[in-house]
Amino acid sequence: MTVIRHITLDANNPYELGKFWESVLGWPMDPECAPGDGEVLLVAPEGLPGLLLIEVPEPKSAKSRMHFDLMPQTTRDEELARVLGLGAKVVEDHRKADGAGWVWCEDPEGNVGADRS
Repeated sequence: MTVIRHITLDANNPYELGKFWESVLGWPMDPECAPGDGEVLLVAPEGLPGLLLIEVPEPKSAKSRMHFDLMPQTTRDEELARVLGLGAKVVEDHRKADGAGWVWCEDPEGNVGADRS
């Protein structure tokens, strides 16, 4: 059997993007990581793959075929306000009056995730 060890994202500034995702997810950055590092690892809770950010020189140029589907532990509106305060940007808002739907956001480097609850 093969397991997923890390989920890997390309990044222009792995450390700064890692700080964003560390704040969003609450997963600690490996203590050996430092500003300017070409690789940054966020350590996931036991049993989950870590989040590995690897430096690439080019900016994101096309829609990714993969995204994070996040589930907040608070209300969707509270979580949206929190991640926007951390530097996320709303791409599309699909929330409905009955509480269904989702918000499609991107991180500071343009990687996408959908906030569902």
